[in-house]
Amino acid sequence: MSRASLWAVAAVILSAAPASAQDGRAASGAIPSAIATREGPAPREMSSPRGSMGGGFIEYLFNGGDAGTIPTARRVGPPVEIRRSQPEPGLVPVRPIAPAAAYAPPEAAPRPQATTTPRGGIDPRFLPQVVSYQTSQRPGTIVIDTRERYLYLVEAGGMARRYGVGIGRPGFGWSGTKTITRKAEWPDWRPPAEMLRRRPDLPRFMAGGPQNPLGARAMYLGSSLYRIHGSNEPHTIGTAVSSGCFRMRNEDVTDLYARVRVGTRVVVN
Repeated sequence: MSRASLWAVAAVILSAAPASAQDGRAASGAIPSAIATREGPAPREMSSPRGSMGGGFIEYLFNGGDAGTIPTARRVGPPVEIRRSQPEPGLVPVRPIAPAAAYAPPEAAPRPQATTTPRGGIDPRFLPQVVSYQTSQRPGTIVIDTRERYLYLVEAGGMARRYGVGIGRPGFGWSGTKTITRKAEWPDWRPPAEMLRRRPDLPRFMAGGPQNPLGARAMYLGSSLYRIHGSNEPHTIGTAVSSGCFRMRNEDVTDLYARVRVGTRVVVN
């Protein structure tokens, strides 16, 4: 259809509208509902006294286009925002998590600190071990260092087996050179007279066994009352508590006992 024809059709449509209706609207100052946007939301669809042939159809006639592209009325007016001061029943407010926190890896739990429980309740440094040891003593000699509280069994090549020992308490320590004159397994114990005078509560005799204070093995030093022996109190190894003997853990004195013989030289420093 030509543009001249479209103008003719538009003129016919406009002339068909009653003049009295147009004058009444102008006199009353009424604003067509299609453009009333000052207050309140506009209606979803635009209404016109002309039916379906309103502004959109006239715009189509003058601008040209297909029948399938006739513009539709758009909703006019500001969007309505719905606010709730309280959550709806049954809903629990959720606190938002920042993206960095949401994707951050969980913190690693602190690792617990490693602790060492000494075997037999003694300091680990008094447990037996093979160490480098420089000495003028021949291999097979026992050297007891009362200051460090170690017993060394000298070996070849500048090495030694080292054991922790308990030594004499203040006033009962001594130094010198002895030899092993006797060896005994699970020895009986007869407290000497000097000890009984200090401790009259002690038994006069105790048969060998786990509760015996001489422990599993004893190596007697010369003609003295001193011994290298085991103990029923392993926690006292490395301390100064004896009456002059050298006490060891039962497992350690058993190991030493098997490595030495009667006549072994013992040097106490």
